[in-house]
Amino acid sequence: MPKKYVDLETLKYILYDIHKIENLLFRERFQEHDMESLDLFINSVKEFSDRELYPYLKEMDETPAYHKDGTVIVHKQVKKVMEKSGEMGIIAACFDYEDGGLQIPISVFQAALYIMDAANNHLPGYPSLTLGSAELIVEFGSDALKETYVPNMLAGTWSGTMCLTEPQAGSSLSDIVTKATPTNEGFYKITGQKIFISGGDHQFSENFVHLVLARIEGAPKGTKGISLFVVPKHRPKEDGTLEYNDVMTVADFQKMGQRGYCTTHLGFGDNDDCRGWLVGEEHKGLAQMFLMMNGARIAVGRGAAAIAMAAYRTSLQYANERPQGRKLTADGKKNPTEKQSLIIEHPDVRRMLLLQKSIAEGSLSLILLASKYHDILTTATSKEEKEKYNLLLEMIIPIVKTYPTEAGIVSVNNGLQVLGGYGFCTDFSLQQYYRDIRIMALYEGTTGIQSQDLLGRKVPMQNGKGLELLVAEITNTILAASKDDELKKYADVLGGKLKLSQKVLSHLMPFAMKGNYERYLADANLFMEYMSIVVLGWLWLEMSVDAKKELNNADKKYSETFYESKIHTMKFYFKYEIPKTNALAESLMNTEVVTIKKDKEYIL
Repeated sequence: MPKKYVDLETLKYILYDIHKIENLLFRERFQEHDMESLDLFINSVKEFSDRELYPYLKEMDETPAYHKDGTVIVHKQVKKVMEKSGEMGIIAACFDYEDGGLQIPISVFQAALYIMDAANNHLPGYPSLTLGSAELIVEFGSDALKETYVPNMLAGTWSGTMCLTEPQAGSSLSDIVTKATPTNEGFYKITGQKIFISGGDHQFSENFVHLVLARIEGAPKGTKGISLFVVPKHRPKEDGTLEYNDVMTVADFQKMGQRGYCTTHLGFGDNDDCRGWLVGEEHKGLAQMFLMMNGARIAVGRGAAAIAMAAYRTSLQYANERPQGRKLTADGKKNPTEKQSLIIEHPDVRRMLLLQKSIAEGSLSLILLASKYHDILTTATSKEEKEKYNLLLEMIIPIVKTYPTEAGIVSVNNGLQVLGGYGFCTDFSLQQYYRDIRIMALYEGTTGIQSQDLLGRKVPMQNGKGLELLVAEITNTILAASKDDELKKYADVLGGKLKLSQKVLSHLMPFAMKGNYERYLADANLFMEYMSIVVLGWLWLEMSVDAKKELNNADKKYSETFYESKIHTMKFYFKYEIPKTNALAESLMNTEVVTIKKDKEYIL
């Protein structure tokens, strides 16, 4: 495995120079931080990841989590990472000072977690889910719930989970049947089952604080009748001790990838003694959970982007070390007496490496852009600013979740191909990255769900205002690039793709206006791919505008080759990826309908 699993220079370049995170420090929430302290936080996480995460990546895959005697047995590093995540303030990083947090910008926090994901994607989910669960309690819970649970969660001694999915419901949360029965003692009796609960149980945590979606008896059907509850595995007593709360670990799912990150099946109330405490108001559970969903979807995209980066670094190192074949001579033949060429000299290998680089680094920029929007939104001081960045964030969230996960699979697959037969062997990490990244397109809403969200909810949002704002941001970069002779032709190409997207929407919108939503959304995944390619083209053009400017500076922060590599990768992306939008547009505007079920079944 490579010594360099992440490109720290590129990470800091995108965070500091492209997305200009320093500008956030003028906002009241972040005024006590400076660039040196934030850089120190990132560097400390990198050192921690070098020492405690990266060396255990292969070992955790080879010794997966498993169910035994009512609990789940996980790798010993889970204990170390949870403890250190508490001690280093990783879990508490983004919380308010008054809640024991550091008030670090989410963009900086996501950059740090990206490093951890790249080092070992099996481990960061444990502290991340604890953070997300604590965030829900802080945001919506009573003072008593906060005092009882949050300090131990931020310290890493108690773990947190989110329990949504049920065996019979899958992604359809309106069909959940986990029941909450009111009592006269301030709690509810909880009965039901939840599946696919990441980090749901293991031997290294004193307690598990489950955030459970359930339906109070008599509640309305559908999503409107869902409430949110704190349901601990062990309920705290007044004397500080813990007693079992009738939460049973039924099983651990054995998975294709991320085998060191346990995924559990939980049963609640088999002995009629499972107690849950309402978080916020009755019947508001799904809305409360979904207020945190943007962060969760950024986190999934971040994990995929990080795996794609780690796989790229592995492929790049291999290509620079592996001799094979010889370059063609002028007459199209090879000279067998010449020294073998390193495979990085072969054009097809270079194409695959550039594809990996364009996807990995472009995805990183996308993650940090969304995180910056999140920071601006949560610290906005005017109604106008809040509305603008809420719409921009809502607009790109489905893409942030989808592009790094779907394109990341393609990227890692190409990396495996760079290694040839060795890529398929367990001695090398590419096959593991390939298995690990596959789940990312399923987490927090599948690609189909995200695609319907983009086209069905986000594009029509406020009569298209979100899309209008996003197009305006892209247009600003196009205008900046148009001033440079070398970049102008790429700016023109991207502008043309924006116009083509409007043509596509003009074709699709009448179906929605007539109430034919099934037809409108039938090819939502194609529209998602189209818009993802356009957005990544924008981010690469933005990077190239900055790189060209820096190349003209005498006092460069990075090497000339560093900046030139960004421009070169943009050119690759525009040659090989951007043209795919033409085929997608053709399919989207094709009048033939072949995926909507008719009276007769043709899928036999």
